[in-house]
Amino acid sequence: MTTRRDRLREATVREISETARRILVEQGPEAVTLRAIAREMGMTAPALYRYYDSHSELLRHVVGDVYTELTTELQAAIARVPHDDMSGKFLSVARQFRSWALGHPREYALLFGAPIRGLDPDEQADFAEECARQFGWTFMALFLELWQKKPFPVPPDEELDPDLLPQLRRYREERLGVSLPLGVIQQFLKCWVRLQGSVSLEAFGHLGFALDDAAPMFELMLQEIAPPLGLTYSPPDKK
Repeated sequence: MTTRRDRLREATVREISETARRILVEQGPEAVTLRAIAREMGMTAPALYRYYDSHSELLRHVVGDVYTELTTELQAAIARVPHDDMSGKFLSVARQFRSWALGHPREYALLFGAPIRGLDPDEQADFAEECARQFGWTFMALFLELWQKKPFPVPPDEELDPDLLPQLRRYREERLGVSLPLGVIQQFLKCWVRLQGSVSLEAFGHLGFALDDAAPMFELMLQEIAPPLGLTYSPPDKK
């Protein structure tokens, strides 16, 4: 049974996380300090240590919460497409990923930009890492579903780059834990590099030298990666 004290603690932890994210969005990652959070909440910085052991742990919870929000939106985008429409699922999740990134540039930078000062990579980080895995699995699960329903052509192991082969095998066995040909893993990574690379360039403002509207270029990228997966590209609905 949850006690009143437990509920108050949960509410305070939630408020701390929400305050940290608000500071992140409004002022940038360098402004997310314990002192700033405490000031916003009318607390003292030492009092925050009753809820988080360190600044790094707090940041990791913010990272985890943001990953969870993004994953929820991606899964909702997939759920809006008919179950057997694999092309629609891939296009929908890719477009939602871009849409979220452009709508949440600070949060996107937190997840996919340069490492933030104070976010200790050696500190225990089960929550953030698990949330990140759930995000990544959203895309890998689609590849797995597609491969099971309609396998697409992939090169055999002996035709893969010998320098890439052991890396693909390690990624499959240590990170994914799935039984897939290495050619499928390679195709997944190729698509992810193009998708995230395209979104990151736009979200970080690196396409402005040439493009005022990068949406057509993004759609061109989707149009090119669809055929190797046996998918059919269709343009987005005009609103």
